[in-house]
Amino acid sequence: MLNTEKPILGLDIGGTSIKAGVLIGSQLLDIRSVPTPAQMPQEFILETIAEFIQSYLHHDFFAIGIGIPGLIDVENGVVLNLGNIPSFKKVYLKDFIQQKFNRPTFINNDANCFALGEYRFGVAQEFKHVVGITLGTGLGGGIIANSHLYCGHNCAAGEWCSVPYLDGVFEDYCSSKFFITKYGSKAKSLFKKAQKGDQEAIKAYREFGHHLGELVKHILYTMAPEAIVLGGSIRKAFPYFKESMLETVSTFRYPSVSANLKILISNLDETAIHGAVALVDEYQTQANPVNG
Repeated sequence: MLNTEKPILGLDIGGTSIKAGVLIGSQLLDIRSVPTPAQMPQEFILETIAEFIQSYLHHDFFAIGIGIPGLIDVENGVVLNLGNIPSFKKVYLKDFIQQKFNRPTFINNDANCFALGEYRFGVAQEFKHVVGITLGTGLGGGIIANSHLYCGHNCAAGEWCSVPYLDGVFEDYCSSKFFITKYGSKAKSLFKKAQKGDQEAIKAYREFGHHLGELVKHILYTMAPEAIVLGGSIRKAFPYFKESMLETVSTFRYPSVSANLKILISNLDETAIHGAVALVDEYQTQANPVNG
């Protein structure tokens, strides 16, 4: 577990909200959020982020870590595109923040931050090779290889969401999109129905588990991790898709790999912020971080 002598500020920037917290010692404190003005011009959004950071200055943090969706030029801290914030195209976010606050700033994809957060603070601390998967409105993936975050070029590693599967891509079947398209209802609503014994909802989650199992097999073929951590809101329905997922994983061609795989459920509420603060240690104090 990461334990720092000086506070670190972590931000999780999304299309709906901007969340932040300060790592003091080994505890994430003063967790707050503000709405993201997602439809506003780039300059307005940047000033909103700066004002939010300004409100944390009394903590005297020495560095800033930021997780944000989309493709990122990690070395230069440039957000290349962000689908749910239309004006965020080729944003020099690192330069903007460092010029404003004169503190080292590190930026990475939010799914990568999820994986790093689980590795440094969560259920995956004992493993060297980990994949983090977020199951929510969309599908996200992050990779820990040889105890370091692996991003690939422009944070494009782990983008299993876009891998072709059946008549679409994995995101169509391993996120809330599956439930909306196939069952006309959101995952959360079907989860509540499943808890009450609704057979149609139980069937929906069993099908979802099968598709997720196929994704797990794909990850095993490409990465062969020791552990896969499931995060995102859909993880709460794990008891309803666990069995069918494991049945599908059991058909993996190399049992010596799949039999030892640990599939874990995140128990951190703010994993992306935990991962954002861990970016500072990953890139500033590690001699040879794996960047791709």
